[in-house]
Amino acid sequence: MSHNRSAPAEDVLKVAGKCKGADGPSASSVLKGAQNAWDMLSDEQSRKHINTGSADLNNILGGGIHCKEVTEIGGVPGIGKTQLGIQLAINVQIPLEYGGLGGKAVYIDTEGSFMVERVYQIAEGCISDILEYFPYCHEKAPSGQKRLKPESFLADIYYFRICSYTEQIAVINYLEKFLEEHKDVRIVIIDSVTFHFRQDFDDMALRTRVLSGLSLKLMKLAKAHNLANMGYYQCTSTIRRNTCRLGEDILLTSGSTPAWSALKLQ
Repeated sequence: MSHNRSAPAEDVLKVAGKCKGADGPSASSVLKGAQNAWDMLSDEQSRKHINTGSADLNNILGGGIHCKEVTEIGGVPGIGKTQLGIQLAINVQIPLEYGGLGGKAVYIDTEGSFMVERVYQIAEGCISDILEYFPYCHEKAPSGQKRLKPESFLADIYYFRICSYTEQIAVINYLEKFLEEHKDVRIVIIDSVTFHFRQDFDDMALRTRVLSGLSLKLMKLAKAHNLANMGYYQCTSTIRRNTCRLGEDILLTSGSTPAWSALKLQ
């Protein structure tokens, strides 16, 4: 029966220290990455953020959508979550000289709600606002002038159309390599995270584990690549005898776990 006994704790730690799994760092690398609380606070206060285009929403979020974080936004269908995602994909590209991040966007569309014509309109509106608020800067910034064209904004949005939960898992796993090759990406938007999981999954426990794993991966990518992860979800509730059932979910490369900051649009 000795072969059935668990290994001593020190042996387990030795093995864990030597192994570097595909899903996470080794124990030694985690210990080397330890931070003190002051460094953590300084890092949080220095994080860049993406303007949402709404002063009230920026105030609620502490200045906008913060980099190195995953943000979840939910609301009833038709309230404008996809429009906000498109707006963020445009606003993240505002050049540095105009107060933006000068980055690019990844848009993962699971529902087919991404409208290129609307993206073009929002890009035109963004350019119009820049020219209105920074008329003199525009004349002195030739690099900014070249980028202030709707075509340039659309060219810097990397679009992925997802048609199944297996494709979604594959794309999120591929993001790490993609972000290494495209270091100027500053936001990843998933609209929505749970759409295909609601359609095709019957095992609720397995679905929860898979979604939790995806959310942890997105959190890791956000911190490692200094970008914002936005997740949308459609939220409806049915209350029956002390039970509450959530409806559709959407992730802004933000998801549906309590670890993410959540905002419900009403």
